[in-house]
Amino acid sequence: MNRSESSSGEIRSYVQLQRQIHDALREQHPDWIEQNGDCPTLRVVRVTLRRIARHFSIERTQVDCLIKRATSNKFVRTTHTYIYMNTTTTNPSHRSVLSPGTQAPEFTLRCTPDQSVSLSELRGRPVVLAFYPADWSPVCGDQMALYNETLDEFQEFQAELVGISVDGAWCHDAFAKHNKLHFPLLADFEPKGAVARAYGVYDEKDGTCERALFVIDSDGIIHWSYVSPIGVNPGANGILSALEELKGKNQTAATK
Repeated sequence: MNRSESSSGEIRSYVQLQRQIHDALREQHPDWIEQNGDCPTLRVVRVTLRRIARHFSIERTQVDCLIKRATSNKFVRTTHTYIYMNTTTTNPSHRSVLSPGTQAPEFTLRCTPDQSVSLSELRGRPVVLAFYPADWSPVCGDQMALYNETLDEFQEFQAELVGISVDGAWCHDAFAKHNKLHFPLLADFEPKGAVARAYGVYDEKDGTCERALFVIDSDGIIHWSYVSPIGVNPGANGILSALEELKGKNQTAATK
């Protein structure tokens, strides 16, 4: 595939994004193009970046997700496609978030109305914690769908992905079924936001989790953390880079 990207591996303009989607469709799905035309419905018309104003950027993982959606049997042709994506993988200033090198606080949260998951149960492999504000919101839905599409890449690092918000277990259950998610969503419901507070990512004003990511190593130590502006999908590149870095670190340690 002919990709047009910045040195950071991200697409930097609307034109580049549209060209890459169309090129990928023509190359990977010629039969679909012959039947449906050159997919004008995947034209990007707006990117919403709340609370900040930065250089526009779309990750490769989001493009791949769009291509899969476009060529699926359930694709519905619409006038526009709205994309909410990150502008950078550099962590913005956030005073309270737990930093790398910190022991990850233990927790036990409901993953279904009658089952729970503890962080200690996942010890021995990398863990990705994806805190997000709320089920059913547009950005959160896109973010979780993107992670669902990239699960295979996380699993290449033997990493366990879990989503966390202050929604209840029944709400999570409906949201996961509706979006066909294949990873657990944990309910930081009661005491409300207790785990988010422990990780320094609870929004007291709105009463929700921040949009925050943590990669925890096999010993339960935070390797990487990132807090995204609330209206911006942080994507998957930061997670994958952190997992790659962690893998290299472990391989180096094993040779000593």
